[in-house]
Amino acid sequence: MKPVKMYSTQYCPYCDRAKRLLRERGVAQIDEVRVDLHPQERALMIERTGQRTVPQIFIGDTHVGGCDDLYALDRRGGLLPLLHGT
Repeated sequence: MKPVKMYSTQYCPYCDRAKRLLRERGVAQIDEVRVDLHPQERALMIERTGQRTVPQIFIGDTHVGGCDDLYALDRRGGLLPLLHGT
């Protein structure tokens, strides 16, 4: 399974929803980067994604986007293949 990295904050219902879906799809480990605790990481997130909102989710080197993007990818049947590299 490819590594998952998520930029998040402590109080973020969208972050919680995204983590829940990823766990339901078999992701055991999420590299969670708390941008509320580390402002330099927020700057890096914005530079990498062009987005200011959380969550911002990466699966491997692929930027999936936010929570709505993750759910849309799952509905299209693309999440599991991306996670498994198929």
